[in-house]
Amino acid sequence: MQEYISKQHQILRPAEQIYAAISRFDNLTPALADKVEEWQASEEHCSFKAKGFTVKLRMEERIEPKHVKIIGDEGSGVPMDFAFWIQLHKVSDTDTRLRLVLHVELNMMMRMMIGNKLQEAVDHIAEGIARAFQ
Repeated sequence: MQEYISKQHQILRPAEQIYAAISRFDNLTPALADKVEEWQASEEHCSFKAKGFTVKLRMEERIEPKHVKIIGDEGSGVPMDFAFWIQLHKVSDTDTRLRLVLHVELNMMMRMMIGNKLQEAVDHIAEGIARAFQ
């Protein structure tokens, strides 16, 4: 299993406030509904179309206010096993550090073909989440 870790981002907000927003897919609707096709979300599950494929995700684990773990749901449309963590580290009441970690099972050829793109995607998503809270 390969691991892709984003750069750490500082968010000048309480960890509890950030956690409340990221721990439910339906909270992400305003930010994502116009950026992906066919966005649908409930508290636990979401689905959307990306490059013609339907992607289904579900919340696997939540530890308030430290992290959420997201995995592919039944019939996820993603042809590989993965787990995606959004980690929060509370530095002070108004200083939180955010980092994303993607664990994904890739064979050697896939790693060579998309490894750099996955790293870029993880960094881009982390930056986008951090920017949304500024």
